[in-house]
Amino acid sequence: EVQLVESGGGLVQAGGSLRLSCAASGFTFDDYAIGWFRQAPGKEREGVSCISSSDGSTYYTDPVMGRFTISRDNAKNTVYLQMNSLKPEDTAVYYCAAHGIKCNWYPHAYDYWGQGTQVTVSS
Repeated sequence: EVQLVESGGGLVQAGGSLRLSCAASGFTFDDYAIGWFRQAPGKEREGVSCISSSDGSTYYTDPVMGRFTISRDNAKNTVYLQMNSLKPEDTAVYYCAAHGIKCNWYPHAYDYWGQGTQVTVSS
């Protein structure tokens, strides 16, 4: 059974930090790019960051560039998202997803999804 399980969300004050984890099982983790997406109430799901399967290249969207860092530990089948300097506009449910070819910002293109973890940033 394929599973992606996010953890590490919570409530934090603006300027604070959180580290999200995405633990994968049931598929060949090393072969998949892993992306982080987020969805705020009333808004569409948007890409945040992605890490490739091949060379570990990392990608970020403009709103999080310079504040978030993605990494992966293939030995643990886990991807991390370190989020620093959090802002109230970062409040959303954060999802990790697996893509069998390469990183992209199209949610419908991803093969597997986690259930999400809530991040709330207070002002």
